[in-house]
Amino acid sequence: MRLLIATDSFKGSLSSAEAGAAIAAGLQSGLAEIGIWAESEVVPVADGGEGTIEAFAAARGGERIAVHCPGPLGDPITAEYLLLPEGKTAVIESARSCGIGLVAGRENILRSDTAGLGRQIFAALDRRPERILIGLGGSATNDWGAGTAAALGARFLDKDGQPLLPRPAALADLRTIDASGLDARLRSVRFEALSDVDNPLLGPLGAASVYAPQKGADAGTIKLLEEIGERFADAVESAFGRRFRDRPGSGAAGGLGFGLAAFLGAEIRPGIETIIEAAGLEKIARAADIIITGEGRLDAQSRRGKTSAGIARLAANTGRPCVAFCGSIDGPTAAYVPEIFAAVREIRSAAPSFEDAVARAAHYLEIIARRAARDVAALASRP
Repeated sequence: MRLLIATDSFKGSLSSAEAGAAIAAGLQSGLAEIGIWAESEVVPVADGGEGTIEAFAAARGGERIAVHCPGPLGDPITAEYLLLPEGKTAVIESARSCGIGLVAGRENILRSDTAGLGRQIFAALDRRPERILIGLGGSATNDWGAGTAAALGARFLDKDGQPLLPRPAALADLRTIDASGLDARLRSVRFEALSDVDNPLLGPLGAASVYAPQKGADAGTIKLLEEIGERFADAVESAFGRRFRDRPGSGAAGGLGFGLAAFLGAEIRPGIETIIEAAGLEKIARAADIIITGEGRLDAQSRRGKTSAGIARLAANTGRPCVAFCGSIDGPTAAYVPEIFAAVREIRSAAPSFEDAVARAAHYLEIIARRAARDVAALASRP
C-alpha cells in the first residue's frame, strides 16, 4: 500500500515533517500487524503560515538568508527568508518577523506592526528576484500592512500633513497616504501573498472580528480596530483609485493581505495550492492508494483555505480517499466526514489531558495512527 502523508504543522508541538513521520510510523506498524506492507512518502506542507519556508525548502531546496529586523513590538530579531535555487524567486514567511510566537505573553495589538516584513522584503530585493512569495499566516498584528508599506517608503499623514507611526493606535489620526516614496525596485517584482484564509478586510468575517481575539483583543479593541481599519481602507483606496477591501484573503494576517495587494500589487492566492504545485503533489497523489493529512485543530477556519482542506481537495481531484489526523475537533465529526474527509482521528481520544497531548503529540499521533490502520486499509481498498 502506498501512502502520501502531507500534514500541516501542529502549532506549538510538531513541525509538518515531525507530524508526518509520527503518522507514518503508526500506520506502517498497524498495517504490518494485519499483514499489509506499506510504503509512506512524507511531504512537508504548509498554507502560508509557520512552516512555509520548510515546505518550499523540502520541495525545491534553496539558500536561507538571515535578515535583522524589528519584531511586532519593535524589538530586534533575526528572520530568515528562502531564495530558491534559480535565484529568481524568494519565499518570505511573515510569521518569522510578525508572528504571534514572537510576543507570547506581551501581546499588544494596537501597538504592533509589520515593519519587520518590510525589512525582509527590502533585503530580498537586494538579490534581484523576479518573484516574491509571502506567507501570511500566524501573525500577531492587525495593522493592515501599514508597517510593511512604511518600511518600503510609504508615509501615513495626519490632517496637518505630519507623519504617523504605522501602528493601529497612531493610525486613528490618519487622513492621507503618500506612496510616492515606495522603493522603485518593487515595480519589477511579481508579488504573491499566500493566504490560509479567504476573509475580507472588514465586517463580521473581517480581520478584526475573526482573528483579533486570538491576538489578545477584547470587544472594545475589536470595535476600535474595525473603525480605524475602515478609515485606513478609505485612505488607501483613495490613494490608489481601486478597491481592495473585499478581495478574498484581504483580511488575512490582520489585513496584511489588503496592504500587500494595494501597496505591492500582490495577487492573493491560497497558500496550500501554491505549495502543492511547488512540491509536485498531484503526481505523487496519483501514485498513492490513500492520502493522509492533518493539523492541530479542525474547526470552522479549516474550511477557509487551511492545509488539510487543500489536501482533501487534491485527494478528491485525484480520486483518492483522504484521512485527517488532528489534535482536536471543534464540533461534531459529521461536520467533516464524509463531506471533506473519509475519516478523522484526534489525539484527544488517546491523551489524558490537553497539556499531555501538546507535550507528547508525536507519541499520541503514532498511537492513533496505529489504531486507525485497519480503517485506512479498508478505505484504500475501496474501488
